Amino acid sequence: MGYNNVFGYYIEISKANAANAPDDYVRKQTLVNAERYINQELKEYETTVLNAESRCREREYDLFITVRETAAAEIPRIQETASWLASLDALASLAEVAEKYGYCCPSVDREDRIEIDVGRHPVVERMPLKDGFVPNDILLDTDENRFLVITGPNMAGKSTYIRQVALIVLLAQMGSFVPASRARIGVVDRIFTRIGAADSLVRGQSTFMVEMNEVAQILRHATRRSLVILDEVGRGTSTFDGLSIAWAVAEYLHDRKCIGARTLFATHYHQLTELAIAGTGFKNFNIAVKEWGDRIIFLRKIVPGGTNRSYGIQVARIAGVPEEVIGRAREILDNLETGEMDEVGMPKIARSRKKKVRNPGQLNLFMSERERIVEELSVLNLSSLAPQEALRRLQSWQERLKENG
Repeated sequence: MGYNNVFGYYIEISKANAANAPDDYVRKQTLVNAERYINQELKEYETTVLNAESRCREREYDLFITVRETAAAEIPRIQETASWLASLDALASLAEVAEKYGYCCPSVDREDRIEIDVGRHPVVERMPLKDGFVPNDILLDTDENRFLVITGPNMAGKSTYIRQVALIVLLAQMGSFVPASRARIGVVDRIFTRIGAADSLVRGQSTFMVEMNEVAQILRHATRRSLVILDEVGRGTSTFDGLSIAWAVAEYLHDRKCIGARTLFATHYHQLTELAIAGTGFKNFNIAVKEWGDRIIFLRKIVPGGTNRSYGIQVARIAGVPEEVIGRAREILDNLETGEMDEVGMPKIARSRKKKVRNPGQLNLFMSERERIVEELSVLNLSSLAPQEALRRLQSWQERLKENG
């Protein structure tokens, strides 16, 4: 007996035995060496088998409907159970992280004070950083410390610092332990942020327009009990326009008659440090940087006071910008800082490239040439260095070592 998709089930008898086939066998197919037959019993069996699949699907669907109706009647209990399990999972995760990474239990009250000792960013501190994560403290209130202006170069850690404060406050108010040695959190009604830079092609909005929309939302809805985080407000337009907007926004947020919110304002506009002179409540802080000749080392530590330097050229060098561009940038910066003008009263930017640039800083006189080269090598960004530039630097170091024994 066999089966195929064309003739279905059949009984195959060889040519030699075909004459002995029973009378109730009906010939169905003739082959070279055999005859294929079917009888009434086999036909009934075939019908049963072929209809079984459709009956199986019908039965499966009936069972599905039954299960669905039974589950639907228990939806409220199922959803409640799922909600409790989700909450338990979240709490267990927070507890595990707190225990594993040394979080502390914050003191949460209705006062206006936010005080964090040895605070860390819960995400960044887990990354494989070369020098490890540097924790920082903060004190915010609605009196003498309600508006902190934070200055410093790119890559120094301004954004990380202000974001970690917002995350610690958020964690504390949701009932979690926080990444710090001690934390006292005065409850905030909202956390407002203006961080990052991105345009909106769908809405036809430039980066600056997106930024201003977010600032407008903050100024309209922030209250005295809010926490406001601002990062580089005003950078999307001209220098004077951006500085003017940043200054006015800072005054509005600081003024108790307008808002008086606790605010962290990270900026490159070092002129904003003068706000501390104009009124109480402003405090200046900056990211500590160690200068080593014309190079910088980021210490990642928040220290009191403002800074009037952005170290943009040094950061560009760390990023791997070619030395020729770095040298030209120094020449232009030198012309701008010394106020040199051409015959029509414009700064000498695009003119002579032969002028010797002022030495931005002297290396330690007691350092050997070998130590200087080691220091230069330690801050070199190898991943972004072109092969030709790498060979040129190696040749330069080799020549300097030969000259100095």
